[in-house]
Amino acid sequence: MKKILLLSDTHSYIDDQILKFVKQADEVWHAGDIGNLEVTDAIKMYKPLRAVYGNIDDKNARAEFPLDAKFTVEEVAVWMTHIGGYPYKYNQRIREEINRNPPKIFIAGHSHILKVVFDKKLNLLHLNPGAAGNHGFHKIRTMLRFELNAGKIENMEVIELAKRGS
Repeated sequence: MKKILLLSDTHSYIDDQILKFVKQADEVWHAGDIGNLEVTDAIKMYKPLRAVYGNIDDKNARAEFPLDAKFTVEEVAVWMTHIGGYPYKYNQRIREEINRNPPKIFIAGHSHILKVVFDKKLNLLHLNPGAAGNHGFHKIRTMLRFELNAGKIENMEVIELAKRGS
């Protein structure tokens, strides 16, 4: 069993509130728009990190992290990218492949809107953790945490950090 913390769109922002949840996880996944790599360096001081770069990320983030991360944890296939779209409206760049070979979990960031949606057509769970940073239109900073256990996704929780700018 692995405890996963999923965040996105930090836009160079990390604080003790985020790090408190990082310390409780077994792994941290970042779905892009990292901003300054001090964010991912701080996370890596405490826990293993899987991340992808987003549209605001510079050449340093793009050199360290991929556009797409595909991996398996606890028998659960995962595909994480920053701009991925939503069920029935996936981004054109990934549409053909996700239809041909859907993962069990598909993760995208970018919108700053927290969503957990089950795609019945592809039999996958779509996750967008919202935005953990202060930059953007969102009002509440959010993340997701859940457990992966022998092929199952369990104990999904929404974490509301604080109002943006607080």
